[in-house]
Amino acid sequence: MVSLAAPFVIATGVAGISEQLYRYAFNRVNKVPETSKEKQKYADAYYGYVDWLRNQPTQAWHLHEDDAARKLAATYLAADVQTTDTVIISHGYKGNGETMANYAKMFHELGYNVLLPDDRAHGRSSGRYITFGWLDRLDYLDWIQRIIKETGRDTRIVLFGVSMGGATVEMMSGEALPEQVRCIIADCGYSSIDDALVYLLKRNFHLPKYPFLPAVNAINRRKQGFSLTQVSSAEQLKHNRRPIFFIHGEKDIFVPAEMLAANYNATQGPKEKWVVKEATHAESFWIDPETYQQHVKQFLDQYLTYRLPKE
Repeated sequence: MVSLAAPFVIATGVAGISEQLYRYAFNRVNKVPETSKEKQKYADAYYGYVDWLRNQPTQAWHLHEDDAARKLAATYLAADVQTTDTVIISHGYKGNGETMANYAKMFHELGYNVLLPDDRAHGRSSGRYITFGWLDRLDYLDWIQRIIKETGRDTRIVLFGVSMGGATVEMMSGEALPEQVRCIIADCGYSSIDDALVYLLKRNFHLPKYPFLPAVNAINRRKQGFSLTQVSSAEQLKHNRRPIFFIHGEKDIFVPAEMLAANYNATQGPKEKWVVKEATHAESFWIDPETYQQHVKQFLDQYLTYRLPKE
């Protein structure tokens, strides 16, 4: 009796823990979590950027506004001097568009219109579950069309993202993007969600990959309809031919250097990378905002006019 019951008890335990893990990692967030202890030193500067954004003449944009289950929200900030150059900024895990206020100010100072979407299950957007950029990449295709409608066919669009947002724009790179999308900047984006979740399992829960990640994957297939093995920046980048600038912290342990190498080697277009000394995950901007802006500007000055070669 005991020998027959033991596997059931073990399986039930794995299933229960996996459900808890899934809720922790994938359930929507209605409040941005506190930042990590090591980044508390930037809190005053961060809230200064948020206050700046809140005082700007922004517009609220929506997609699927009449569908409560699919409604997506974004904040649009027009440049001070009229332009058709626009950046779409993709936020990080459990953040929202407003948490990217520092990058919004940077691009605003560079003369760009700025669009700050809230991803599915974040901020003002609908959705029950976080997709780690996989389904969000398709939503951003709709945001691109909204920008083209707003600013005209001659608009030039930059895709920019940090952490999960970096992975989101990397995964967008593998889609059939319109010619208006000129280049991509990805700061510390992961190469695959599998590897990122393995790190989360070890760091936060001291749990091994097996059997928990396959169980979480099965839950996600049931709830969201896709396998986590599909969520791969490196695979999507194999189809990319647009210029891309990779930024990465030297001391990033959440998205380690191996992920940067995988993404950098995968892309087929013009590429540059900048490894920021002493920076941990998503810290590159905060260590030296002025130098960060200079590197971004140099890349944009070179590639904003880039057009894909005809096949």
